[in-house]
Amino acid sequence: MNLKTTVGTTGYTEIEFALGVNFSYFESLKDFMKRALIFIVAYKAESTIETLLRRIPKEIPEVAFEVLIIDDASEDRTFELGKKISESGELPFPITVLKNPKNQRYGGNQKIGYLYAIENQFEIVVLLHGDGQYSPELIPLLIKPLLEGRADAVFGSRMLTPFGALKGGMPLYKYLGNKVLTRFENWILGTDLSEFHSGYRFYSVAALKQIPFQYNTNDFHFDTEIIIQLVLAKLRICEIAIPTFYGEEICRVNGIKYAFDIIGTTVLAWLQRYQIFYRRNYDIEWRSNEPLNVDYAAKLHYASSHSYALEAVPVGSRVIQIGRGPAAFQEALRAKGCRLLGGDRDGVRAASLPQQIRGNDFEENPIPEPLEQGDVVLILDVIEHLNSPENFLKIIYETTEANQSIKFVLTTGNVAFILVRLMLLMGQFNYGKRGILDMTHTRLFTFSSIRRLLEQYGYEITQERGIPVPFPAALGQNRLSRILLKLNQWAIGVSKGIFSYQIYVEFKATPSLNFLLKSTIKR
Repeated sequence: MNLKTTVGTTGYTEIEFALGVNFSYFESLKDFMKRALIFIVAYKAESTIETLLRRIPKEIPEVAFEVLIIDDASEDRTFELGKKISESGELPFPITVLKNPKNQRYGGNQKIGYLYAIENQFEIVVLLHGDGQYSPELIPLLIKPLLEGRADAVFGSRMLTPFGALKGGMPLYKYLGNKVLTRFENWILGTDLSEFHSGYRFYSVAALKQIPFQYNTNDFHFDTEIIIQLVLAKLRICEIAIPTFYGEEICRVNGIKYAFDIIGTTVLAWLQRYQIFYRRNYDIEWRSNEPLNVDYAAKLHYASSHSYALEAVPVGSRVIQIGRGPAAFQEALRAKGCRLLGGDRDGVRAASLPQQIRGNDFEENPIPEPLEQGDVVLILDVIEHLNSPENFLKIIYETTEANQSIKFVLTTGNVAFILVRLMLLMGQFNYGKRGILDMTHTRLFTFSSIRRLLEQYGYEITQERGIPVPFPAALGQNRLSRILLKLNQWAIGVSKGIFSYQIYVEFKATPSLNFLLKSTIKR
């Protein structure tokens, strides 16, 4: 039997057998096909938009598709021409034509289209440029890896065929720039793509839902940022060779600015791995319902806040730990024969902590039992999270003024660390999920400011040390991290104010004025 398939503007497909029998059960095949959106980003495309629409295949195997044109506030007749052909019914597929009230630029226009695809429950998005530079005839070929579940994104690459882009009319300077930038991006990101800069792209809508593309730039390097997001999310990218065609389209990209934007955003993504910079669009794991403060791993086997604090605690001491600490650090204290009387602000790992200390409110009641029960009080990476460190220290002082034998150990980030200084020099002050500028930090300190705060509230500093960058935590326990750690420790010896990543302070309470007056009168 022969089958005749016609696709109407409703998006439904009727199947008629040659015998003339119509089966209503098969009135719509889209229930059995993938729904795809062919999304055309258009700006001043009145000379090409009609031809481009007519070049789109009338049928794509296994796909029920629609076309969306978003005119980015063009001043020409792009929108009118698109609307005219849409309403004429000449083409056998639905066409929706929209026009932005204000120019959103290349990246911003894509964001609107992808949101449209998500909200209208499409499964695949095909990105086409309105200038006709990329061949819509190749859609059936490039969409196959998505239909077969072999990829989450498919890129048409002009660079897979040796010198094919040059033969297709790509200017030499663009060809060389593409090659150099792609090699740089592959090196930084650990990828092996032939081209980062093709605008012919096919995305799984499920993949788009996993990445925060809405936070990307509105500029032309949006395409690079979305690749970085796919890589960070460990989504599969497939490349297929396509021919290059350069016609009379007008290039609206400033090549020098574009190159600097590409280099900058790629380096920022790399630096974010090490908590040096932070950009929300590269925080793939973030969820709106998750707390920003996260658990920190113990840093015991190299110079760090944990190893220094562990070293300061005498064997067999009674230790009061204000704030939470990694379970491994607590186990290391127990291994020294210490008795733990810790505290936990958030109830995290509360089962391993004494009941009377769980869930304290540090601001109102830093510790619910007399501090004189302890020999050592640990305040590790706590004070920077408080709204009022002054009130916190005042309450502790009032509790311990009668016992000056208690050793206090405090650590906090050094906001005067050299990288923070360099960022300020560049006009940057970026909070993130880790590091000195953690999003949960409310107060920041230097060596001099923490020293002044402690002395003002009646404490005497007995030891002050600079803590190096936790390179092994970022790079792993290897030769490179050990060398960097040694270099950082040497630099701290030169200037701990500049090269210390964190501040380490040991201190004790001094007698209060009331205590001194009473002692003087008694004597």
